[in-house]
Amino acid sequence: MQTYKSKIDWWLGLVLVYPIFRSIQSIIEGEWYGYLGLLLTLLLIVFISKSTRYIITENRLIVKCMFIVNDKIEISKIRKIEKTNSILSAPALSLDRIAVFYNKYDEVYISPKDKQAFVDELLKINPEIEVKI
Repeated sequence: MQTYKSKIDWWLGLVLVYPIFRSIQSIIEGEWYGYLGLLLTLLLIVFISKSTRYIITENRLIVKCMFIVNDKIEISKIRKIEKTNSILSAPALSLDRIAVFYNKYDEVYISPKDKQAFVDELLKINPEIEVKI
């Protein structure tokens, strides 16, 4: 079993700048809830970054994000993997993504930190996967 962490883009931090800024502003103004807001925002950042991962077992690709197992994909059903910068909602913390096409019409967008090692591991199990990276 191999586990691959998600790549994390800098822009993700921009999304969280406002709640961090507001929390710090509240702390400066002497409001106690500023500490709570800052703590919760920082915990959310750590939790999301540590929990988004992709697990390859001997016959399945498991996509996890937070407490949710988004997909359990049979590796033998994967048809194609290609590079994408899609902004569609996905269990990925980066826009430097790959699209995994499986079954007849299914797909999932993910962003493993080490894309080449990830793809190589899938190809060991299913050498029929078409790769366009």
